[in-house]
Amino acid sequence: MIKKVEIVEVLLNNLLVGKLVITPEQLFAFEYSAEYLNSGVSISPFHLPLKPGVFIAKREPFNGLFGVFNDSLPDGWGKLLTDRVLLNNNFSLNHINALDRLCLVGKNGVGALNYRPAIQMFKSQSKTDLNKLAVEVEQILKANYNGNINELYQKGGASGGARPKVLVNIDDKDWIIKFKSSYDPINIGKIEYQYSIAAKKCGIEMPETKLFGQKFFGARRFDIHANKKYHIHSASGLLYASFRYPSLDYTELIKATLALTQNMQEALKMYRQMVFNVLTFNRDDHAKNFSFILKGKTWSLSPAYDLVFSLGFNGQHTTTVNGKGNPVNADLIEVAINTGLPEKKARQIFDEVFENSKELLIFLKGQKLI
Repeated sequence: MIKKVEIVEVLLNNLLVGKLVITPEQLFAFEYSAEYLNSGVSISPFHLPLKPGVFIAKREPFNGLFGVFNDSLPDGWGKLLTDRVLLNNNFSLNHINALDRLCLVGKNGVGALNYRPAIQMFKSQSKTDLNKLAVEVEQILKANYNGNINELYQKGGASGGARPKVLVNIDDKDWIIKFKSSYDPINIGKIEYQYSIAAKKCGIEMPETKLFGQKFFGARRFDIHANKKYHIHSASGLLYASFRYPSLDYTELIKATLALTQNMQEALKMYRQMVFNVLTFNRDDHAKNFSFILKGKTWSLSPAYDLVFSLGFNGQHTTTVNGKGNPVNADLIEVAINTGLPEKKARQIFDEVFENSKELLIFLKGQKLI
């Protein structure tokens, strides 16, 4: 039985950041701890500045929750697993609120934020058989199947994104490993791996990637290094931009990157990722597919992730380019001009990405994707 939670403590690793409650109006309220105010840095600078007092979240777009905490909640695959496990254990989903779900995440989410009291449904299982889990994923996606749901929940219940995935440690390295969804091509793992290779050639910062068993795409977790976890904040949570439908333009995204990081090089990194997404047909570039990482008191753009061929929103980019879902190359330069990026550098980035993505485009043509 899950004990109802009234107050949730938010921690950054082991430091108490503050407390989170629900108001009678079903909006979430948050207050930083005195200890954190004296030594910390804002966990969400645009909406939770580091100052005393109680903050009340807006109703939309996160149903009354702050964007930074919404980042911690599973969606897509992770939510499917969580809901299935709760139903299997006779819990009514109508009585499980966001506070309960944050406690279910506990210390197991992506990034350094964790939540008390933590609710652990099952004991951790150390061994991972990817082929076996892939079969279980396929069965769960086909029907109301619950064969090995507990293990999948334990390894993937805190994950974000629509694609089935697990968060596992293999050979002392922490990985996110993805499986084929019901709508993916059969070789989706190989396709995403080829994207990761091309992105690195194009000068985009990527985590280490690997093709497990020649079919499962894996990326090293960039929120963990030397057994330390770092705070991750998505563009969706930072800017209160829904990731379920088009809500951003790259102009806003680049300006926000510059405002948050105070670093032109970080804005240029976001611009390079935009160019890559456009030239390689990665149209599923929604607001949760861009994140920022906090190290010490410095924000920077996180390594890139979820780079893969996709049709996007009705065949258009989910994050628009110069206001267009189907941009032309001239729109990429217009974005640079409108955001104050050096035009000469923007054209250089375009040329670099154009040249170094050619092999990927040949591969995509061979797969009959373009």
